[in-house]
Amino acid sequence: MATAAAGGAGQEKQLAPTLLSFFIYNPKLGPKEGEEEKKILFYHPNEVEKNEKIRNVGLCEAIVQFTRTFSPTKPAKSLHTQKNRQFFHEPEENFWMVMVVRNPIIEKHKDGKPVYEYQEEELLDKVYSSVLQQCYSMYKLFNGTFLKAMEDGGVKVLKERLEKFFHRYLQTLHLQSCDLLDVFCGISFFPLDKMTYLKIQSFINRMEESLNIVKYTAFLYNDQLIWSGLEQDDMRILYKYLTTSLFPRHMEPELAGRDSPIRAEMPGNLHHYGRFLTGPLNLNDPEAKCRFPKIFVNTDDTYEELHLIVYKAMSAAVCFMIDASIPPTLEFCRKLDSIVGPQLTVLASDICEQYNINKRISGAEKEPQFKFIYFNHMNLAEKSTIHMRKTPSVSLASVHPDLMKILGDINSDFSRVDEDEEIIVKAMSDYWVVGKKSDQRELYVILNQKNANLIEVNEEVKKLCATQFNNIFFLD
Repeated sequence: MATAAAGGAGQEKQLAPTLLSFFIYNPKLGPKEGEEEKKILFYHPNEVEKNEKIRNVGLCEAIVQFTRTFSPTKPAKSLHTQKNRQFFHEPEENFWMVMVVRNPIIEKHKDGKPVYEYQEEELLDKVYSSVLQQCYSMYKLFNGTFLKAMEDGGVKVLKERLEKFFHRYLQTLHLQSCDLLDVFCGISFFPLDKMTYLKIQSFINRMEESLNIVKYTAFLYNDQLIWSGLEQDDMRILYKYLTTSLFPRHMEPELAGRDSPIRAEMPGNLHHYGRFLTGPLNLNDPEAKCRFPKIFVNTDDTYEELHLIVYKAMSAAVCFMIDASIPPTLEFCRKLDSIVGPQLTVLASDICEQYNINKRISGAEKEPQFKFIYFNHMNLAEKSTIHMRKTPSVSLASVHPDLMKILGDINSDFSRVDEDEEIIVKAMSDYWVVGKKSDQRELYVILNQKNANLIEVNEEVKKLCATQFNNIFFLD
């Protein structure tokens, strides 16, 4: 993503950070001299010459060993150099993942020749370390642990799985638009009134009863979560997969709640809008394949292997997870379609209607003077008015990158202390940035008020807390 800006000396061009390399190795696999290549389990880009791969992996090993002498329990997380930054992560014992990111560059022209200036301080360690950890979590969701692959078929099987997964996944990393939200990796929840929530609850209970092989269920509306039976950490990464990968591939024109034709209750076979996002495309085709993606949850203790069935009607999507040892048949899929489809269609319509009524009551909100990000560490709830989800995988921020960097810096300060705290920053560009940390919750506010002073900024933030978070207790 190169954005050209008119600079003082001719044309200036800004080049965004990019992924230079990504590799996974295990130092225990090639301990002898001459066997170094055996350590490397995956290396991107693959066309790199063998000796260079060995040299890069050896260098990372040396850095990790060297830093261990100073801090035996906390190994190196990142290494800063002029041109790039390396991030290290050891998700399982002796399995190391390394991501090398090129620093952003400003390209200037001097005497007709390009001159490159590397921006060494621009990248936030915490953001990219989180991106690297998510690479592992996403791999584990679909493949289980590295150790499991080793048990299933040794190094050969592990290498195959890593190649198959990361070859595709690395293409979805948009490093130029990573920010604080990647650190939180939170979940956006859909606001609902009690009655509609109870309807959804009873719908899930009925479905789990009639489709008795269902182990866990998750219910989403408009890409936001309403209900989940999974453990938090598993749901957080499944949510990321659904909202950034699966749903965007199945975009469709949505039906308006009130005007949708299905509100007229039809006797007998109710026409419905349900369809499988994973699994069979056409239920009427006797040859249809009932293949569902496998996911692995609770990998620390019970290690469950499940089939992921994602079924959608209008804006409502429900995920059923069933034991992977039971292969779903076409007959089961038809049964699911006939039971879930009509009810989910009516339910989606109800939610839409209720949501529109609530929106009308609360009145159209005019563009406020502030933008904010809120995150709750207890239930992973996330809310941002800074980000506009425009494209499948990129969550674009509507504020200047410098301000996003200040948010990241405040967050890093917060993570160093356990107490509640508040930080107020006056940015160069007339913006005020406020960070509040209170009892597992974090709130970041950006205000655009030219001549405001500290007292006025504080008042504005109090007002925001009163209107947006009236039922959340923020310590003053």
